[in-house]
Amino acid sequence: MKVIEHIENGNGNTQFSFEILPPLKGQNIQQIFDNIDPLMEFKPPFIDVTYHREEYVYQEQENGLLKRKVVRKRPGTVGICAAIQNKYDVDAIPHILCGGFTKEDTENFLIDLGFLGIDNVMALRGDAVRNETYFTPEREGHKYASELVSQIQALNKGKYLDAEIQNQAETDFCIGVAGYPEKHIEAPSLDSDIHFIKKKIANGASYIVTQLFYDNEKYFKFVNKCRKEGITVPIIPGLKPIATKKQLNLIPHRFSCELPDDLIMAIVKCKDNNAVRQVGIEWCVAQSKELVKAGVPVLHYYSMGKSDNIRTIASELF
Repeated sequence: MKVIEHIENGNGNTQFSFEILPPLKGQNIQQIFDNIDPLMEFKPPFIDVTYHREEYVYQEQENGLLKRKVVRKRPGTVGICAAIQNKYDVDAIPHILCGGFTKEDTENFLIDLGFLGIDNVMALRGDAVRNETYFTPEREGHKYASELVSQIQALNKGKYLDAEIQNQAETDFCIGVAGYPEKHIEAPSLDSDIHFIKKKIANGASYIVTQLFYDNEKYFKFVNKCRKEGITVPIIPGLKPIATKKQLNLIPHRFSCELPDDLIMAIVKCKDNNAVRQVGIEWCVAQSKELVKAGVPVLHYYSMGKSDNIRTIASELF
């Protein structure tokens, strides 16, 4: 079932969903199941599965020359989605990126998803890899998420890259895209960022999931700005409870979001990470309750491979 259909079937009630990471290369899928199992009592209609593009390192050879070695740290998004749908009978939503994909790769990826009965995709540009200062697309790939959305929507209409293909089957993907309540790190302003979100919607996206945030006012202002620009699709808030002191510096740097002073000072006063975890849970519960009261369609939690604090939060709301 499509995400927008799940939202419609919710009849105005806020639903619960979450996002998981594929396991590191060399680990098995049981790790995923162990983190999903405790959250199933809250009846998530869908679960997101991130995609991690390949990176590469240079290794020095005996002759002194450098050899490029491709590294895939978290493979398996498509297989994990299929396994989740088979085991739990919920919709799994794979992330699909511009980075690391040619247009042909993208088409083949989408065809595989269609064969597996996966109805939703999250279309993202992706971040620059560690050896890049700025994001660099593949030579035959997409530079922007709006272009990726256009290709997915074209396939929904039976338009393949090879126009000579006969009797083209139409796909039927519901397309999600990202939104940034505090603007994308590369955007010059929030208004310009929303301009490009609007383009993604015009190209065929059906819903938005936001980057994590810790001040609900930033989400509410973002939604209001989107509505004023004529964006009417559901805007799902993304939340992540802070769990360690290290994240005080890591989260603002990695995700380009501000932490409220009250939250910062509460964490600074914590003696250890157990205390930090409790502060993070309490803050996220308060955020979640306010968002539910405001009538958001879904609360979407970034689990980052760990579900214990998400379960504690969800038990207060669902």
